[in-house]
Amino acid sequence: MRVVLGPMEGVLDHLMREILTDINDYDLCVTEFVRVVDQRLPEHVFKRLCPELDQGSQTKSGVPVHIQLLGQDPHWMAENAVVAAELGARGIDLNFGCPAKLVNKSKGGAALLQHPELIHSVVKACRDAVDPAIPVTAKIRLGWENPDDCFEIVSAIESAGANELTVHARTKSGGYKASEIKWDYINQIRQRSSIPLIANGEIWDYQAGQACIETTGVDSLMVCRGAFNVPNLGNVVKHNATIMPWSEVVELMLVYSQYEMKGDKGLYYPNRIKQWFAYLRNQYPEAADLFREIRTFNKAEPIVERIKHYRDSLQA
Repeated sequence: MRVVLGPMEGVLDHLMREILTDINDYDLCVTEFVRVVDQRLPEHVFKRLCPELDQGSQTKSGVPVHIQLLGQDPHWMAENAVVAAELGARGIDLNFGCPAKLVNKSKGGAALLQHPELIHSVVKACRDAVDPAIPVTAKIRLGWENPDDCFEIVSAIESAGANELTVHARTKSGGYKASEIKWDYINQIRQRSSIPLIANGEIWDYQAGQACIETTGVDSLMVCRGAFNVPNLGNVVKHNATIMPWSEVVELMLVYSQYEMKGDKGLYYPNRIKQWFAYLRNQYPEAADLFREIRTFNKAEPIVERIKHYRDSLQA
């Protein structure tokens, strides 16, 4: 069984990858997307999103990191796949699943699900452009509105030579509604194609992971939002580990504050930690109380001090 830590734009940056791969047995990480339009992007763009390139395209704990590209021009997507490969990327992932309105408005992400022939061209151009030893993978949803469209989309990706495919088992119009999850379509895809698959969507705990494997017949799973609800979700899903107790989560937030303040995103710590609280509250009722104490602060220091004070009160 493989468990992949998936990408989340504006949330799962290299600092969060570092902290989550340090405490979980993840098999792979995928970066936030590099937006490709009409040029070959400079090296610093890739290294800003994936500083792990300077350490063998892996996190400090040794988990491989693949770079994700998002765009719709086959030539420029291929050119930037070459840049990523030259910088040492362990793999290139192509985003055809992002449902964000701004991305879709500019014909990126899930918008391409309406154009399987263009998806084919993008994948083929990237696959042809980089060394065959570097995997070129893709991530999709089941379709724009109709999940039956997934079969044509998958066929386009497979025939273009992709090495693996992550399927988020909802359409773009299904958003993130739990009621819209359709794992059975991944099973149908598996039966109709030979491309290796990763199943994604509504995997919140060990039981859900096992149910997904049973329904889809796929034993590679990707977790995204759930990894923020439960920081040790990778181990929960993979090894049936106990969900991390709240006291350890508080300690983890303090570790994260050290990463943030010494790193290049120190100014963003208040926003990032508040963002994390929004997820933690789904699993830990105690998070709401601590969030109320720090939500008005706009600088890192008072937030960290308040979290330390809260931790000390837990230990008293």
